[in-house]
Amino acid sequence: MPRRVLTAIFLCLVTVAVSAQWRFQQGDQGIPAFNASPPQPGNKVPAILGKEQLWGTNSQYPFQTHAYELAATIPALLHQQPCYCYCDRGMGHKSLHSCFEGTHGAECATCLKELYYSYLEYKKGKAAKQIRAGIIRGEWKQIDLQSAASIN
Repeated sequence: MPRRVLTAIFLCLVTVAVSAQWRFQQGDQGIPAFNASPPQPGNKVPAILGKEQLWGTNSQYPFQTHAYELAATIPALLHQQPCYCYCDRGMGHKSLHSCFEGTHGAECATCLKELYYSYLEYKKGKAAKQIRAGIIRGEWKQIDLQSAASIN
């Protein structure tokens, strides 16, 4: 009898381990890096890249340069948002803000959609934590980049 119990426990553990690995491979990569609060006074955060610094494929669509204009108006908010292109893992980004410190934000539809989503929700008066919850739920996926350049 004890041998059957040990075998059953072993099989359960193996099943849990294998299913957890399968689940991770299916796209459940967790919440990307973000900061829970705005930058502390005195802590310098890198500047958002100026739209005039974008060129070539980084500025071929109006929504790309417009995104950088908007990002410059809400840097503390972007500092508190995750980025679901998972650039925190491959590029070492710390939040959605990092994407707009260079040209990555202009090249990535995920970053652009999250930026426009964050800006629209901010204009509605939502707090960073509420906006982050919407990003985590995937609400940013509904943003249409072709019409985003008209957002003010």
